[in-house]
Formats: sequence, structure tokens, C-alpha cells
Amino acid sequence: MLEFELVLSKLIYVLLVTVGHLAAQPSATYSFREARGLMKTYCQKCHQGKTAVGGFDLAKFPTLESALARPILWTRAVARVRRGEMPPKGHPAPSIEQREEFSTWMEQTLRSAACVSGLIPGPSPTRRLNRSEYTATVRDLLNIQVNAGRALPADGAGGEGFDNAAETLFLSPIHAEKYLEAAKEAVHYGSQDPRSRAAFLIAEPNDTTTPEPAARKVLEAFLPRAFRRPTPAEEIERYLAMFRGAMARGETYNDAIQFALRAVLISPHFLFRVEDTNRQPGPRLLDNYALATRLSYFLWGSMPDKTLTELAAKGKLQEREVLNEQIVRLLKDAKSLGLAENFVEQWLNTRELGRDIKPDPQLSKDYYDAEIRSAIRYEPILFFQEIVTNDLPLLTLLDAKFTILTNKLARFYGLPDKGLRQQPKRVELPGNSHRGGLLSMSAVLAVSSYPQRTSPVLRGKWVLDAILGTPPPPPPPNVPELKEVHSGDAPQTVRERLMRHRENPVCASCHNRIDPLGFGLENYDMLGRWRTEDAGKAIDSKGELPDGTAFDGPDQLKAVLLSRKDLFVRNLTAKMLGYALGRGLTLPDYCTVDRIVEQLEKNGYSSHTLIKEIVWSVPFRYQAGVKPGLPVQEDQ
Repeated sequence: MLEFELVLSKLIYVLLVTVGHLAAQPSATYSFREARGLMKTYCQKCHQGKTAVGGFDLAKFPTLESALARPILWTRAVARVRRGEMPPKGHPAPSIEQREEFSTWMEQTLRSAACVSGLIPGPSPTRRLNRSEYTATVRDLLNIQVNAGRALPADGAGGEGFDNAAETLFLSPIHAEKYLEAAKEAVHYGSQDPRSRAAFLIAEPNDTTTPEPAARKVLEAFLPRAFRRPTPAEEIERYLAMFRGAMARGETYNDAIQFALRAVLISPHFLFRVEDTNRQPGPRLLDNYALATRLSYFLWGSMPDKTLTELAAKGKLQEREVLNEQIVRLLKDAKSLGLAENFVEQWLNTRELGRDIKPDPQLSKDYYDAEIRSAIRYEPILFFQEIVTNDLPLLTLLDAKFTILTNKLARFYGLPDKGLRQQPKRVELPGNSHRGGLLSMSAVLAVSSYPQRTSPVLRGKWVLDAILGTPPPPPPPNVPELKEVHSGDAPQTVRERLMRHRENPVCASCHNRIDPLGFGLENYDMLGRWRTEDAGKAIDSKGELPDGTAFDGPDQLKAVLLSRKDLFVRNLTAKMLGYALGRGLTLPDYCTVDRIVEQLEKNGYSSHTLIKEIVWSVPFRYQAGVKPGLPVQEDQ
């Protein structure tokens, strides 16, 4: 049931605050009566009586209260209706507007009901370190600067779209083999480098110390760091026995201690983040070591450092002043690049640039310059890190007076490169640069284009999904593709071709939401370079949303998005909370999202407020008990 809840509940709350131009808004009179009317018309044929599909019998839900008593079941139903999976193909179906109205009302109703009883911690599943976390942890544990996890299989996305989601981090046979190889290579490399060796091989036999006491000293220091908690004597003894066995086989001290250390690095206590089970009925605070681990993997993507571990040992981390100081310290440390890189690339989907998404090398030769490609990739990452490190407002992500450039990227954008070199640097943007904010960055514009051309559809969909958290429904079946221009055809801009495509009434209803947002970005080519013409004709970057809001070009589009900042902030908060928890959000987690958004509004959308409120939230600091639905008491 827990896994079922995680997979399904993340689909809800797609649209908490609806705006007329972005989604259908349920009327003030919409109620369960209207919802049942829609279901009677389109759903009841399959969902009634003893043969009801999936056991979902609508007759069992005559009232709203009876529906709210089964929130997971209704979460599944609403999600399938929104995605167009129900009714099934070939059956009469509601219009897109009817789907949106029903889904939005039901989602909001379920959320409101979930928040009545108070804040609930949610599940705390054991999760394997993903590939980037493993690499960073081995790096910090052994003080080595090599990619120890490079041969590990890639991790799939789960939860809120991130590869640190517990529900996807299973352990396969190939993982076991690769972990063994990686441990052997990492320990050997560290033992050969004097600086690395001094960090973990802290004792060796000499004239006054025999091998076993030296090995004990090494293991007593190493195991608590590797397991991220105190280790009892019997646990240390197990690894010391491995050392003894290796020595008995005639191995040298150096080989024997490395054998024991490799065993540590393939232990589940190292490869998994394991927390003591809460056997009480209700929620309890995390112990300080578990909190230190959650905090460090959230903000660094790696193990706790010496400072966090010492504070945990003193039982200080749950104190508000101490914890806030540590949050700021971690954010200002260079290792916060782990948060920026892992969160931003997956949130914005820019990780796919150069992987599944590759610009046409004939049309985009500049991109394949290694320095430009690196600068394009890191611009949004370092931009995000700059905002979070310096506690700038989150709205800076949408519109900023600066960006992060190298000399080559500046020239690529047509900007002055004076004083710039290969190293990325914060640069104040000149007036009328048409830059500033995520929407003007090459990485974003490239992943929302085709390899050979721009796509207002992909870009509009990207804005709705990544920025506003209101993804459009999937296209209906058998939608014709946009026809490409062939030799001998009259020149047409992408907009002209798309306008003809939209004449199809099946396509128009969705494209009226999607395309105008993409039209506003048409002055950027498929790699984000500024242009004023397409196919020899002037770019038309005007857009009009369904509610009548009109704009022209990216600068006015950013102003429109900022006027809808509530959607952006709520979406970003949900994404960041899901990333911090390392799992899919459950229905009660969105009550925490509401609380955090309230605090952001009161504090000028401070980026530090977002991070601090997530860390101080009930789902982050508490464990559910054996009765997982019980809320945390407000005075705790």
C-alpha cells in the first residue's frame, strides 16, 4: 500500500491555484453533484455493479464524504481522467475543458480534506545512494578527486522527477558487481595518494604498534564516517575479523586493511541511507545523526562533514538557531554545487542536452565547441547556485539583471566579453540584452527545441510544466504531425506552419494554451541565440493567452509569468520538497507545501526561506510511527 500510495499520490496537486488562461477553472457552483453527473455520463458504463472495472463501483460513493474516505482510490481515478486514459479509447469522452474542471475541483477537494487533521510526516523509506551521491560520498570519505561511480548504471527518475527517489533506487545484480569494482579502485587510488591516504589510513604498524591495534584505530575512525552514525564495538569487530583473516592468509598490512575497507564500502549501511525504525504509534523527531544525513544529502548530495557529525553527537541539530546556522553554512560551501547540479538539471530537463537531445551538428556547429558546450550546461546550474548561496529572491530565476558567462558564451550570445575568460563568472547584463532568467538560457531553449528548428509547442509545454507546474494533457490519438518544409516549397516561418496545423479543431483547444507561450520565445533560435528573422521573414513573437492577456517577445512574457508568480513558487516548492525528501510526495505533503508558500510570501520569496522551511518541515524532521496517518502535534 505504501508503494502504491507513493506512485499515485505524486500525480495529484498538479494544479492547486488555477488561472483562467492556463487551465479550466471550476465555477463557484461546481460540486460533487456536477462531478457525479460527469461520471454517470462517461464512467458509469464500466464502473458499476459486480463487474466494475478495477473494483471501482461508483454506486459505493453516493456522497462526497464517502469519496473522501478513499483518497488514494480517487487520486488514481482523477489522475487517469486528467491524462486522458479514462474513458478508454473508443468510448464517449468529456471535452478537455470538462476534464480540467472535474480534475481540478476533485484535486483541490482531496487536498483540503487531507490538511484538516494536521501535518503528517509521510513515509521514510530506506534508499540506496544514487550514482551522483555515491560518487560524492566516496570522494569525501576517502578525500579522492576521481569519479568512483562512473561505471555504475544510470538511475531512473521517480518521485517528483528526480533520480534520488527511493521508489526507483533498487539494487540489481549488476550494481553489486559494479560496487565491488568501484570500492576496490577507490580504496587503491586513495591509498596511493599521500593526501588521500592521510585522510583515512590514519595508523600503520611501526616499532611500537603491531598491525592489529593500527587496523583497529583505522576502522574505529572510518566506520562511523562511512555509516554516518556511531558504530558499536561488535560492528567494528566484524571488520577487524576480516583484517585478521587477510593477515592470516599472508597478506601485507596494507593489503589486509584495504580488504577490510572495501568490505565497508559494499556494506548496506554504506550504500543505503538507513534510519532506525520508529516503533511508536505516532510520529517522532529524527535522531540527530539521521537529521545530519538528510540535511547533507539534501544540500550537498554527500555525507555529513565533521561539523555536522559533532553537532549530532552533542544533540544540538534540532535546535532552531543551530540548525539555521548549519543550513546557511552548507549553502555557502562550494559543495552546494551538488544541490544546484542535481536539482536544476532534472527540474529543467537540461540534463538531457547532449544525451537524448542533440542539436544538429550541421546547423549548430558552435555548440560542439567543448568550452561553449560546458558553459551552456553550467549557466543555469551556477545561476541557481548564485541565487541560493546569496539568499536572492526566487523570482530572480524568472527575471534577473545578471547571468553566468564565460568569454565564449558571451560572444555566442552576442554580448561583450571584456574581462571574461574560460572560467564562468557572474556578469551584469547590459540594457536591452534580451537576457536574464532561465527562459533566456541556451540550455533551456535547446532542450525545448528540435535538433533542426525551434518549437513553440515544446517551449510552451516546457513553460507550463517546469515553470508553472500545470502540464497540458497528452495529445489525443492520431494527431497529425507538423509538416516539414521541403525543397521547392514557399518559405514559411515555424509560426506560419504551426498556425495551419492549429486549424484542426482537435488540436486547437490544447494549442491555445501551449503555443502562445512558445511564440513569445521565437526570437531565440534552437540554441538560444537572438534572431529577428525566420525563413527570411520577420519574427512574430506576439502571444495571446485564452484569458486575453497579450504580450510581445520574451521580456513581456517574463512580466506575464511574474504576474502569475503564485503558480511558479508553488511548483518550485513542491519540486524542492520532493527532492529534499527523496521520494514522491503524498497527499498530506502538499499541506506542507501550502505552509511553506505562505512563509515565502511573507519573506519576499527569499531562497533561504525556502530551504529553511523545507528543513524545518514535518516531513523532513519527523518519522511516521506504526500508525502512519497520525499527525504531529503542533506544540512538538
